[in-house]
Amino acid sequence: MTRDPCSGANNVLLGRSVKELEEWAVGNGQASFRGRQLHDWLYNKAVDDIDGITVFPKQWRDDLLEKGFTLGRLEELTRVVAEDSTLKLLLATKDGENIETVGIPTENRLTVCVSSQVGCPMACRFCATGKGGFQRSLALHEMVAQVLSVREAMNRRPSNVVFMGMGEPLLNIQQVLGAIRCINNELGVGQRKITVSTVGVPNTLPNLAEQAQKILGRAQFTLAVSLHAPNQELREEIIPTASTYPFENLLEDCRRYFALTGRRVSYEYILLGGLNDTKEHAMELADRLIGSQSHVNLIAYNPIDDAEFKRPSVRSIGSFKRLLEQKGIKVSLRASRGLDKNAACGQLRRQQGKAF
Repeated sequence: MTRDPCSGANNVLLGRSVKELEEWAVGNGQASFRGRQLHDWLYNKAVDDIDGITVFPKQWRDDLLEKGFTLGRLEELTRVVAEDSTLKLLLATKDGENIETVGIPTENRLTVCVSSQVGCPMACRFCATGKGGFQRSLALHEMVAQVLSVREAMNRRPSNVVFMGMGEPLLNIQQVLGAIRCINNELGVGQRKITVSTVGVPNTLPNLAEQAQKILGRAQFTLAVSLHAPNQELREEIIPTASTYPFENLLEDCRRYFALTGRRVSYEYILLGGLNDTKEHAMELADRLIGSQSHVNLIAYNPIDDAEFKRPSVRSIGSFKRLLEQKGIKVSLRASRGLDKNAACGQLRRQQGKAF
């Protein structure tokens, strides 16, 4: 049985706005300014437990702990830093599950890759997370806590957030959108600097657009849809759950999403050596996307320990990109990061207990 990600969330303080914290303080017998103090300590000073909020009277701190209130931060279990400074954290939730988050730095930006679930039910064959099965969806505060953990570990404010970690965000829409609202409003990351990645879940994209406008006021984040193939047959071979979502239906839903939000869809395409990276695949993909408001983000496969796939050659990567561009498709190539430390999603969690 899937557990409720919000179970016990009434006692969790992380993820609340300043107004909500002011109301909470008054409801707990304090002046509203205590809520503003808490907001500062949660999101700016990034305290990790109630007893560390030293501006609160000691007696009140003790009372809050006795009542079961918690900030909702996650415990760091393992930290791995690659040669290119990519950081991967393995974090523990309060119920003993483990999740991953990644910090990807460049000179001008810090991107945090956030997990939305413990494990993933989508079972993509190239993904380490899918091989570990699915346990539950994450609550709002557990996603926000990942951003704070990376910020503290790297001593740098994140500029971008991508929901591309463990899990399928569209199977956890309400909590993901709540996390986006918090990251945007409380941590100061602009919506246009936030990306939600999905492999595609039937009948969810119009709902995502509707719920985003309801919860966020407008849908300004980037939607990234993982295609990984130019046709249904090959897509099902790579993503078995794609059998429930015909290729043309997925593309039509993406067009509807654009019509509802005005936001261009980004298509993720992981290049698997010898499987989906040929000239013919590039031409077929271009033919499917010509005329739509879209962008293709190419990703060279990052091998996992027991991989059945291989990384594409530099030549095939370059050729695939050029062919799309020649067809008028907007395309970019995502740089591989953290290869020396197994930074592909799900690998650190699978390796827990081994030497790093």
